[in-house]
Amino acid sequence: MNVGFPYRFDATGRTGTVDDDTHVKDMIAQVLFTSPGERVMRPDFGSGLLALTFEPSSFELAATTQFLVQASLQQWLGHLITVESVQVSGDDGVLRVSVDYVIRRTRQRRTDQFTAPGAAA
Repeated sequence: MNVGFPYRFDATGRTGTVDDDTHVKDMIAQVLFTSPGERVMRPDFGSGLLALTFEPSSFELAATTQFLVQASLQQWLGHLITVESVQVSGDDGVLRVSVDYVIRRTRQRRTDQFTAPGAAA
């Protein structure tokens, strides 16, 4: 088992744990929504996705954002997953990211949806 993200306690008062699939999804969320410079010992960790949230919408920005996110996921989680596609959309001020990937260890194909923290779901 893996430590859950965000860190929490379970019903017995111990550190909350999650299964392997949930752990991979949690790690993707950490890469997506951590801004470079936010982590002291890893200043280049993250995707910078949240910095683009309030930029004017355009085809170029969408393409750049998808490339940026896919490259960040490959850099930080490439040993665990193979990213097949990334779709980023902003609707009514809510940033949504869809990631299609394969877990390398199990060869399981997954699609997960992520919403920027603090946004209405």
